[in-house]
Amino acid sequence: METPFLTHLTQEDYKFVYEAAEDSFLLLDALEEDLPQIRDQKPLLCVEIGSGSGVIITALAKSLSSSAHCVGIDINYHACKATKKTSLVNGASLDVAAMDLLSAFRSHSIDLLIFNPPYVPTEPSEDDSRDRGTFAGCLVKSWAGGKDGCSTLHRLFPFLADKLSQKAIFYLLLLRENKPKEVLKTFLTLGFSGSIVKERRIRGEYLYILKIVRCNSIK
Repeated sequence: METPFLTHLTQEDYKFVYEAAEDSFLLLDALEEDLPQIRDQKPLLCVEIGSGSGVIITALAKSLSSSAHCVGIDINYHACKATKKTSLVNGASLDVAAMDLLSAFRSHSIDLLIFNPPYVPTEPSEDDSRDRGTFAGCLVKSWAGGKDGCSTLHRLFPFLADKLSQKAIFYLLLLRENKPKEVLKTFLTLGFSGSIVKERRIRGEYLYILKIVRCNSIK
């Protein structure tokens, strides 16, 4: 997968939008390794939650060309603008929507889901939504994950069985402090199975990529 150009985004943009970093590139590496399987699955709808700068969904859209409809969603309007700008500069065809998780998608419509969630364990005050539209609020929302770093993921769980198609693949990035093996057990209770397919130690963090499918699906 070709890493998209991001030189069009300025320091002013990054005051409000999460800048692509080691976690973003680890997720790109995992998708690149699985690209042959993804293409074989022939996904019709690919969605990234929290698209940020747009680096991941743009790379995927370019790799799948016109065979899939790619959509980047983000609760942060500034991130939606950055994602659209990245797609246009890199010649990728995708849609962008300001949306909270998967609420507006039809049942069983998503064939490929990608999520690099806010995963840093934080105190409730750091996850306060009152300043969501401000400089500080936008950035905090991109990384502050609540007490166990999984507050947003817990909010997503109830959507998955309804929104994901029978053949769907879900790529999820987690931090060691998020207890990825415990998260995999939670997926089992929801009718999904999964495994850790990639991991990497970076500065002060240890990251994991989980690959999730329905229990009755072929991995």
